[in-house]
Amino acid sequence: MLSQGKWKSLLVPGGLLVLAAGLLLHGRFLNIPTSVITFYYYAVFSLGLLLAWRFHSSRVLFALLVLLLAEKALEFFAGGKLPQAGPGMVAFDWIALLLPLNFLLLAFLQERGLTLPQVASRLLLIFFQSVLVAVLCRPARAGVPDLLSHPLLSRHLFSWTKIPLLALLAFLGACTALLIRSLRLHKPVESGFLWALIAAFLAFQFGGTGRTPSAYMATAGLALVAAVIETTYFMAYHDELTGLPARRAFNEAVLALKEQYAIAIVDIDHFKQFNDTYGHETGDQVLRLVAARLARVTGGGKAFRCGGEEFAILFPEKSAKDVVGHLELLRRIIEISTFRLRGQDRRNQVRRTEEPGSDRRKPAGDRRRGSRAHQVAARSRNRELSVTVSIGVAEAGARNREVDQVIAAADKALYRAKAAGRNRVEMASGSRARDSRAAKEDMARS
Repeated sequence: MLSQGKWKSLLVPGGLLVLAAGLLLHGRFLNIPTSVITFYYYAVFSLGLLLAWRFHSSRVLFALLVLLLAEKALEFFAGGKLPQAGPGMVAFDWIALLLPLNFLLLAFLQERGLTLPQVASRLLLIFFQSVLVAVLCRPARAGVPDLLSHPLLSRHLFSWTKIPLLALLAFLGACTALLIRSLRLHKPVESGFLWALIAAFLAFQFGGTGRTPSAYMATAGLALVAAVIETTYFMAYHDELTGLPARRAFNEAVLALKEQYAIAIVDIDHFKQFNDTYGHETGDQVLRLVAARLARVTGGGKAFRCGGEEFAILFPEKSAKDVVGHLELLRRIIEISTFRLRGQDRRNQVRRTEEPGSDRRKPAGDRRRGSRAHQVAARSRNRELSVTVSIGVAEAGARNREVDQVIAAADKALYRAKAAGRNRVEMASGSRARDSRAAKEDMARS
């Protein structure tokens, strides 16, 4: 959970936006006019609502609506001034409690787009809360003690804030839950929710209405807008299933390569037969397993998913000879990696035919046709499966000057690896990397 990449996805861009807002609002080096903050406020929410609607992001759309309605409701009941007492203070207390609860609910709801049932149910929930706040702030209740105004602990402990204790606990609990969720999923929208809630807390901390709170509310909206943009970028340049950079990212990465580099093409052995035997869900497990190993390839390589069961690894400023050892290590790591089959084989009762010599995996219960190698791959009691990969690698040089030529040479090396029995690494020059059996024999001799 604490890897460098996840911390980066957590802090950028939401954390930087909130930090920049704090420096600009409280720093002495720049005095921002109120008119600029007003324009910033309306521009952010107009753009955010439009983008959320355009990209069918219902969670972000309703989070923006909650922020906008919360600030406007507080401004209405407080008369545009800092709430001190009366309906303005009641509205402040209840909105400060309801806002983090709404964010927590929206963050954990499953994204289902802007369908009529989803939109109607969430609008109804917002309407109910609006009516509740309006009833609590009606003039007939003037002088009636508010439920949230009663101190549960000593007032001296919380003299630094006007936010009631229950609302503080709601903000703290929601921020903690969103932080854990962001570190686990490391998706832009999840971190956007976290930083938007932190910015909203700062808006309440500085009074809820006025110049500074409006700027923080706008920054909360901007964090969500940035999350939508980041999500769009992530979908365009990353593979959603494996998390690896996708083909578009690969095409841009090869343009930045210098004169010396190596490219490896990796293909999962018998993936189609494996997918047909165990189903697409298990096939997705295989892709994620292989992608996780490829993401940690040594030798300075960076892995990409180019489509289907095919991956590519770029090694800038390296030759094929430099990286073949790292690729052989990668091949062995994938070979010994196993995963547990989830659920029953839904094609268990379908009669399957095998090509002679095929190393297709089978369920452990089907022992009548399974060879010893197949039974090892699908272990009978634990339902553990393993896969292998074939790798072809080529380098840029006098013979292969263009990137397309290097990729074509790596593809040819990959075909040779498959023709030679799979589960091996082949170099485009024709020199063959040792397979696992040869390596074991050499180790036994030594």
